[in-house]
Amino acid sequence: MNNIRLANRYAKSLIDISIEKNELEKVLADMQYLKALCKASRPFVLLLESPVVATDKKNAIIKAVTGKNVTALTSMYLELMTKKGRENVLPDVINAFIEQYNALKGINIVTLTTATPVSDSLKQEIETKVKAARGFEKIQLEAKVDESLIGGFVLSFQNNLIDASVLRDLKDIKKQFQQNLYIQNIK
Repeated sequence: MNNIRLANRYAKSLIDISIEKNELEKVLADMQYLKALCKASRPFVLLLESPVVATDKKNAIIKAVTGKNVTALTSMYLELMTKKGRENVLPDVINAFIEQYNALKGINIVTLTTATPVSDSLKQEIETKVKAARGFEKIQLEAKVDESLIGGFVLSFQNNLIDASVLRDLKDIKKQFQQNLYIQNIK
């Protein structure tokens, strides 16, 4: 839990300096790149968390991996985090930065999980309905596929969950059969 508070502070300072330097959108692109890097490369995340690797070595590796893919501001920020010994919270800082950016811009993240991939027109229709129902101005729809749902969908946003999946219906039916409400209890 301490890492989340620390990550939020580091993310806030990065947002503040990127706004000051008028590079907020560029730094957001850097954070999305770093998030994809952390997701794709488990060894990179393990390197960040390793207390055995020396700070200058970590800094050199981070520079080599990120190279020209990040702005000078982000590169300096990563170097600062490494010098302060906080590189292990970088994945949390990245997530906190993206969350704070979305809050700053009024972007609501909506996750749609279905059993099969959905078309772009259906995604657009869902976006429109959620905007109208919740009064959101900006929505970023993230579509996921989970075959275990069997059918239907699960929609989640702002700590709300709408579960209209076949899997949930089957679980509800299973509970009803386990309780066996139609047979009287004999005492």
